[in-house]
Amino acid sequence: MTDHSPAPAAPLQAIVPDAAAGRRFDAVLAELFPDFSRSRLAAWIKSGDARLDGREVRPRDPVRGGETVTLHAQLDVQTHSEPEDIALDVLYEDEHVFVVNKPAGLVVHPGAGNPAGTLVNALLHRDPSLNVLPRAGIVHRLDKDTSGVMVVARTLPAHTALIEQLSSREVHRQYLAVVVGSLVSGGTANAPIDRHPRDRIRMAVREDGRDAVTHYRLRERFRAHTLLECRLETGRTHQIRVHMAHLKHPIVGDPLYGGPLKLPRGATEALVDTLRGFRRQALHAETLEFAHPVTGEPVRCTAPVPEDFTHLVRVLREDTAAAAERER
Repeated sequence: MTDHSPAPAAPLQAIVPDAAAGRRFDAVLAELFPDFSRSRLAAWIKSGDARLDGREVRPRDPVRGGETVTLHAQLDVQTHSEPEDIALDVLYEDEHVFVVNKPAGLVVHPGAGNPAGTLVNALLHRDPSLNVLPRAGIVHRLDKDTSGVMVVARTLPAHTALIEQLSSREVHRQYLAVVVGSLVSGGTANAPIDRHPRDRIRMAVREDGRDAVTHYRLRERFRAHTLLECRLETGRTHQIRVHMAHLKHPIVGDPLYGGPLKLPRGATEALVDTLRGFRRQALHAETLEFAHPVTGEPVRCTAPVPEDFTHLVRVLREDTAAAAERER
């Protein structure tokens, strides 16, 4: 059996500044080693892996200033999934991050019904050291049948920094969506989202839900559909899908929130066939922009629109032109 255990890292050291005198050890430790989460640092204090002048101390013990902090950062295996040789479309990579273009149909995390064949398995094959990171470095997700761009951390400091950027809404995430109905303008959906009260698979707009904001604008109008550009301000599960259904403009092909198939009157045969055959939500994560977790430089990646989505838009455009020609 292959040993995926991480190699022990050299201890990290820092000097407690004099200005920190009297403060709690755990608070000072978090400032000295900001690349690690507070919960992880707290665990290392309790295990004796974080020491003050070589002594084990409690999280609440005060520091005097001038002591040497020694941290043995024990990165245990967090992800136990097996590596699998699954092709990845990598848009950008360095030693800190991957940016990948996830195809529709690829599940992100292993789980019930999908124990293998996921993005996590593919990532572990490309970089086995990701097993010491939570969820193999994945900091945000896309639904199985949503295509497009995702960023993956390759180190713990990058993971911590990207999580902080997402939490503070500093990551620009732009999607394309084809929705039912011909909208006349863009807008903002500001409606809280949480688990559906009866159907645990679905999410729903709920007054007691978590804050959720989606901005959308028109990219192209058709006679009975609209191509939207959606920007996430928050990142709730199924957010764009739930918000557009709440606005009575569900995403084409959405199996959970789309409702029954609606065919425009007088639709071309090509459009009828395309709409009936489009069996996933027409949602694509087009652009992702974030500050590089180490250099701070902006990173912007755009994922090419997949062929099935492009074909849908092309057929909608042709149907709209055909309808306009008939009315002349």
